[in-house]
Amino acid sequence: MYILFEEHQYESHLVEKVLKDIYVLQDVNKKVSVQYVGYFYNPHLHDCVFILPKVLLTEQETLVGMEFPNGEQVSPEQVLTPEGQKKLSKEYRKFIYEFSVWIYRALSVFYKANPDSKVILYKHLPQAGRGKRHRANTYLDIVLSLINFNQENKDFVLFTIKNLHRGNNKINWTRTISHSQAFIQGDDAVYLNPVNKKRIINYEEELFVIFYSILNYLNSEYGFHTPINIQYDLITGKQFKQYLRGMGKMRLMQIKYKYFSDKALQLWDLCYAFFENSYRIAINTHTQEYILAKSFNIVFEAMIDELIGTPHNKIPKGLADQDDGKRVDHMYADLALTSADVQKNREVYYIGDSKYYKSGHPLTSESIYKQYTYARNVIQWNVDLFAADDTRFDDKEKAQRKADKEKFSDIHLQDNSLTEGYDVIPNFFISAFVYKDHRYNDGENNIKKHFDKGGKHCTKVSYQFPDRLFDRDTLFLSQYDVNFLYILYLYGRDKVNEKAQWKQHVRKIFRDEIRAVIENEFMIYAMKARLGVDGAQYLRQHFYDLNGRVFQPYGEERSMFFAYARPTRNMPETQGQYDELAKFFVIQPCNMGQDPLNVLKSDIEQELERPVTTPQWLTIHYLERDLNRGILIGYYKNKEHLQWILGNNDKGSLIYNVRLKLKSDEEVRDGAHTEGFYKKKNIQFVILYTDGVETTGEYRVFHVKDMAGRVTEERMRATGYPLEVNGNYTFFRFDEEVSIGRLDMNALLTNIKHKHIEEFKEYVAYEPLFCTAEEVLKHRREL
Repeated sequence: MYILFEEHQYESHLVEKVLKDIYVLQDVNKKVSVQYVGYFYNPHLHDCVFILPKVLLTEQETLVGMEFPNGEQVSPEQVLTPEGQKKLSKEYRKFIYEFSVWIYRALSVFYKANPDSKVILYKHLPQAGRGKRHRANTYLDIVLSLINFNQENKDFVLFTIKNLHRGNNKINWTRTISHSQAFIQGDDAVYLNPVNKKRIINYEEELFVIFYSILNYLNSEYGFHTPINIQYDLITGKQFKQYLRGMGKMRLMQIKYKYFSDKALQLWDLCYAFFENSYRIAINTHTQEYILAKSFNIVFEAMIDELIGTPHNKIPKGLADQDDGKRVDHMYADLALTSADVQKNREVYYIGDSKYYKSGHPLTSESIYKQYTYARNVIQWNVDLFAADDTRFDDKEKAQRKADKEKFSDIHLQDNSLTEGYDVIPNFFISAFVYKDHRYNDGENNIKKHFDKGGKHCTKVSYQFPDRLFDRDTLFLSQYDVNFLYILYLYGRDKVNEKAQWKQHVRKIFRDEIRAVIENEFMIYAMKARLGVDGAQYLRQHFYDLNGRVFQPYGEERSMFFAYARPTRNMPETQGQYDELAKFFVIQPCNMGQDPLNVLKSDIEQELERPVTTPQWLTIHYLERDLNRGILIGYYKNKEHLQWILGNNDKGSLIYNVRLKLKSDEEVRDGAHTEGFYKKKNIQFVILYTDGVETTGEYRVFHVKDMAGRVTEERMRATGYPLEVNGNYTFFRFDEEVSIGRLDMNALLTNIKHKHIEEFKEYVAYEPLFCTAEEVLKHRREL
């Protein structure tokens, strides 16, 4: 066969005859390059021409991993003709033969999945027959001829086997009487060893066994789906490997002259040719037989997307096919980098671009710029999806956004409610390489990080502010190399389970590697507000200092944890910021993927064991300025309840719960009131007390920031509430603990309870009490 390489510049006189039926152009220097990958038969040469992908070439235009015994690098021109190929090693020639099958399989799988694609030029490949003979020494010819024989000669095989087994169980009485002894029982003669008509050696059946064993090997090794309709004990495993090493050719030669029909001789030819590639077989050939990819980069992109990404038709409109006309090669949703691996419900978009280069080809600045643009478009699409203001969209767009929002609610890139930080969007390039020994499968090393000539991992970071990780302008772009032969092998086999396992494996590698890159640039922490500190309120008050450095990645159904990041470079201002945070937050290093609950567990336990004390310095509120301000006097049951109030809840906020009565409630719960009742009371302070107040006189006062709406039983349990939950609730949310002066709690409680009984006819122990600032002032001793 003749071997060409995609895009290699050949002297026109070297390939003029080889490419006679392929439309090509030459440049002003009379150089010719072929823009195809694949196979075609050239009737003028009476041989096959195979065009290999350019990924098998180095940047120096030599064959990857191939050199002559004298150490000379091999150029494409030196292996163009069959005569030149004789100089190649036996191993490399074997690699080329097998490689041709994998290219055929990849192009066939792509053509089957994209029958309307104009990328593939296709006509029937060689068919086995008894026409003019030519030297067909390509593995591809032999494999396809074997498969075609099975498809076109099912009746011949079944008819032959039926005839072979006809009368097998019929006794040959002449031979039985003459060759075996009879026992007489009464008037009957009994023969214990009758002779039937079955032949001891059946060479035609042995040929069928060898044939179907070859087909079984091709199915398992290359992913063909050739049916095997005959139930023979096939040659498999180690025994078939012995046949590949020479035993098959030897056995076929031993039974060669046992066949007489044309079909049996043709099948023997094909089987022998499989074990001896250079044997002459008869093939009908036509000028227009070929399978060629005229844009193999599209096939390569499809291969990578099949094995890594999500089909574009399953990705929301505007993401992969973006509104500005750009099209992302590969995209999928996977576990967010900032989320703990135990949380499988938080995802981000991973954005990839495949680069079909020669081995070692560097990225271009244009490709890098485009990849950053892809990421920014994805961020903007997600921000628009969850934007509160949708007046800029028409009715059709609003309906589509609503559907997408429900479907992709787990992918929320911006924390709009608090920090306004952005989750990290992973970007990556994928290019191909070929091992010098041309191994197809190298286990974990089928995909690896790309390194530049200086040995540095090629990860680029784009940012507006160097110390803000959680910023929409901070983007990471990594590059990975995949073993082209393994990708070809996996795609060509088209095995669903194998592809799914590889996809899962590769996605984990991308996630772990980009995390490692980020952790090399930034120190990541988990932090939780200390008891008595409203973490959300603190972050709002210091928003401009912490914007882009703090993110809330862990969702509402877990305790309130924030991720804080600062550069690994020595920056005094970030050290001061960290020291200030440590006063108000429990904070510990927490790598991406770790569960912050485990990281902070011991610190939180220590925090909860500390005495719950009132801060030394409290904001003083003068009740005299507005005597009509409402005050709620509430009860907390124990230390755990107080800790929950002071921030040991899923929001890390200062809150107090009261029972909520709905209009639809039939059962009246003690101490429950409607939302309208609470609002009418205009509550701006909450005074909390517990058992023993009569003796200690202790209490705590909090300033009310706002009141939540309805809180269901399910939501209440999710906050980590330490007491029994029953019915609906609402929260009074505090912004800080304050002072309204020294109060006589015993006298205040006694008077307000009497007032409560007058208003509600009874008082149930521990239910909330309501009064005004004017009433509280009557029981204030001093400020």
